[in-house]
Amino acid sequence: MIWDPYYECMDPEERTKLQVRRLRETVARLNVNVPWYRDRFAEKGIEPGDIKSLDDLRHLPFTTKDDLRETYPLGLFAVPPEECVRIHASSGTTGKPIIAGYTRDDITNVWAETIARTIACGGGTSHDVLHNAYGYGLFTGGLGLHYGGELMGCLVIPASGGNTERQLMLMEDLGSTILCCTPSYALTIADVAENIGFDLSRIKLKSGLFGAEPWSDSARESIEERLGLSAHDIYGLTEVIGPGVAGECEAKAGLHVYDDHFIPEVIDPDSGEPLPPGEKGELVLTCITKRAFPIIRFRTRDITRLDYETCACGRTQPRMERITGRTDDMLIIRGVNVFPSQIEEVLLRIEEVEPHYQLVLTREGHLDNLEVQVEVSPAMFSDEVRKLEAIEDRIRERLSSALGIRVGVKLVEPRSIERSIGKAKRVIDKREEV
Repeated sequence: MIWDPYYECMDPEERTKLQVRRLRETVARLNVNVPWYRDRFAEKGIEPGDIKSLDDLRHLPFTTKDDLRETYPLGLFAVPPEECVRIHASSGTTGKPIIAGYTRDDITNVWAETIARTIACGGGTSHDVLHNAYGYGLFTGGLGLHYGGELMGCLVIPASGGNTERQLMLMEDLGSTILCCTPSYALTIADVAENIGFDLSRIKLKSGLFGAEPWSDSARESIEERLGLSAHDIYGLTEVIGPGVAGECEAKAGLHVYDDHFIPEVIDPDSGEPLPPGEKGELVLTCITKRAFPIIRFRTRDITRLDYETCACGRTQPRMERITGRTDDMLIIRGVNVFPSQIEEVLLRIEEVEPHYQLVLTREGHLDNLEVQVEVSPAMFSDEVRKLEAIEDRIRERLSSALGIRVGVKLVEPRSIERSIGKAKRVIDKREEV
């Protein structure tokens, strides 16, 4: 199902004209209503009328998280607070939170619309029962999926996170057909079902919409096999709108970016120069329809590439490759760049271990060390030490081959790694403790 064929299947040349018009209008509004942007445009010598094509995007200034923190709380709002109907915010774990505002039009005609497209990409229709286990509150996940599900006409269950046994009961009793949560929580649901002897064949899930953290194809395979559904990647971020920036259709050949609302670019993360289609780099997004909090050329720090070929599903909007890491959560171990997703890909192909792991960074002298702690399966935990050592050696060798460096491996007992109902905490950095 395609939710909005007019925009999702629009002729690319017509869409480009639409994007340029909306971009020029947005820049003009920001130039009048947001002093911070007005100053940045002036520094670059840019007037709204200078924007003639999408190539002119490169002349506009980037916006970063640091810029958003410096203008906290409402310095980048393009409307007065009384015109807003909702606030969301990032966690603020690395400083002040990022405050995002929404007008009624932003909620109903942009956010709910793009989430409805995302649900349709995952095979959803108005006949579905949408079990929403994303967190509600300031986090954008819960309410984002909620309003989009209601717009589509789904029966929405606002379960939020936690109390997993109750979630399983509700999915069975209410006939849930679509599950929305982080991929790590989907695996937690499967774990709990196994631990309490819950027969997952009793629930009717056909599809899952999983986002908010990087995950690999191996994680997809594990979720699909254990929960008996089709797993779809979704993408978004608080600074842009929340979930609803892009969604993966049933072809599973990348996530469709709703570029009639958000113009994507991929840039070289070092030089800031735009890269041609197909080359991997940092994703940059520009909002062209939001009223309260439009953002220009936001550096997401997410690593991906763009494909502009028409998808097998018929959608003509560009597709972004699944996020393979971030420029700012990349680990550099003895000069080698390491992404947690690379490690996950290896671990999920080792059948004796569970899909729960943590990466512990320590420092000895001037050298950084990485230890991969991974849970062993209950059946293997009671086995003899020699077999466990053989598993550790096998994991160590596979990680060495995949990463190009030697890392430590430690098998830990089942359920000893803290479970997550939100984003999984994968990296424990102890280097500052030395």
